[in-house]
Amino acid sequence: MEEKEIGKITHYFGKISVGIIQLTGTLKVGDTIHIKGAHDDFTQNVDSLQIEHDQVQEAGKGDAVGVKVKNKVHENDVVFKVLDQD
Repeated sequence: MEEKEIGKITHYFGKISVGIIQLTGTLKVGDTIHIKGAHDDFTQNVDSLQIEHDQVQEAGKGDAVGVKVKNKVHENDVVFKVLDQD
């Protein structure tokens, strides 16, 4: 599985299971991401992206996006985009 680092988690909203990712690369709806940190290591699809509560289809470097996550995440967890899905 080839991956590319595209950002880091900066915040987690537990009640709504949303992680905020500060992007260093591009991310779009439909991509598969891998979140890895001291306590976390899981892969999931991106079903929706939000910037400042607005739905977007794609976001790029410098954007802070909200992504619904299936597991709890922590600040400074690294986010990778899965490039090939073998």
